[in-house]
Amino acid sequence: MTEFHTLARPDVPDAVGAPRLPRPGGRGRPDGGFRRPRAESLTGAPAALALFLAVRLTGALLVLASARSAGHAHPLALLGRSWDSLWYFGIAAHGYGEIRADHHHGELFVRSDLAFFPLYPGLVRAVTAVLPVGWGAAGLLVSWASAVLAAYGIHLVGRRLYGGAVATVLVLLWAVLPHSVVLSMAYTEPLLTAFAAWALYAVLSGRWVWAGVLAAGAGLARPNGFAVAAAVLAAAGWELRRRARARAPRTAHGTGTGTGTAHSPGTPDGPAASRAPGPGGPRPAADSGGSVHRLWTGAALAPLGWCGYVLWVGVRQGDPLGGYFRVQDQWGSRFDLGRGSVEFVRHFMVHATRSVHPLTVVIVVLALLLFALLLADRAPLPLLVYCGVLLLVVLGGSGYFASKPRFLLPAFPLLIPPARALVRTARARPWHAVLVVGALTGLSFAYGAYLVVFARAAL
Repeated sequence: MTEFHTLARPDVPDAVGAPRLPRPGGRGRPDGGFRRPRAESLTGAPAALALFLAVRLTGALLVLASARSAGHAHPLALLGRSWDSLWYFGIAAHGYGEIRADHHHGELFVRSDLAFFPLYPGLVRAVTAVLPVGWGAAGLLVSWASAVLAAYGIHLVGRRLYGGAVATVLVLLWAVLPHSVVLSMAYTEPLLTAFAAWALYAVLSGRWVWAGVLAAGAGLARPNGFAVAAAVLAAAGWELRRRARARAPRTAHGTGTGTGTAHSPGTPDGPAASRAPGPGGPRPAADSGGSVHRLWTGAALAPLGWCGYVLWVGVRQGDPLGGYFRVQDQWGSRFDLGRGSVEFVRHFMVHATRSVHPLTVVIVVLALLLFALLLADRAPLPLLVYCGVLLLVVLGGSGYFASKPRFLLPAFPLLIPPARALVRTARARPWHAVLVVGALTGLSFAYGAYLVVFARAAL
């Protein structure tokens, strides 16, 4: 862990751009020396994690209070034993093999637990083997611990690229998303986000083997976990291309360092301090044969988790390449290039039936807008590929439309543009930023309680 902390340098500016120089005559602090420690304490990882824990704990308590006031006999069960979590607990208790048949709108669905990836139930089973707790409590412990690790990883990614202030706001915005109540439930999104955030941080800091291992873990957590492997592979391909082009002048002319104006891994910005790092992110300082070997190793490891489980299900179903996708098709989940999503929106516009659907449509549209802003900001390539694949799965896949905001929870880099904007607002008009954060927090708390307690929507 010490190795990671050395990259979160305290002298990195808090936003993209050149370091802010002290203003002479500025209220008795011409050198700014008495202000830095306080700013550091407010934008460091401990402060970000404290904010995250405070927000999510308050949200969970409000859900429990709402459930109790609504007459639920076991309020905690709403967080620990709802919807998909029951399938995961069945896998943790008995292994794979459960099949359920039910009718929905006159159509017969035969659903297999093979649609659920194995890492989360494996961790839940491990917790019950160590601690004297039930399945629901074990599931919540895994999810809550994963959410904290995810918040820490998100802060490291944000700090490395844009500084401490943006990193802290990035964590806070992730904590107050409308569907962030899922982070307090026994679901797998916190686990996937934890692997994704640390894998992306490993890529940005040139730790290719760690990036591959973490991407493989993400591939065992959720079906859309292959987005992490795609990001690692894209970044590795870009880095190999860069190194090949850097070696070309030496081969042809026998001169040159091959590194150009690449900035060091410990700095968030290059010479052009008005934008984020280039498409490949911060580059490793060395170009040795050992680093190339580690790069290839990380790239080879990245897809193993997802591909391994998909192939295992396929072999078990008698169709190595198509068995897993047939299982997903039985759940109504298939990639249809967005036809299912378009049909749902059309039906919703004509026959608005459920009150959770309007905000679902708004969230999906906002995610597209935020991705466009991320592209315009020229964010590092692994972040763009990661979010792009997650959006492609959400928009191009059919299935239960109300779950799409939950599937987008791991796409935390989409929050970078609003986080940077909020930091600029806080510096110019602090109370404006406070009002924005307060409104988002209130919406998150109220909507989360509504989803879990009153709407009882299948998240």
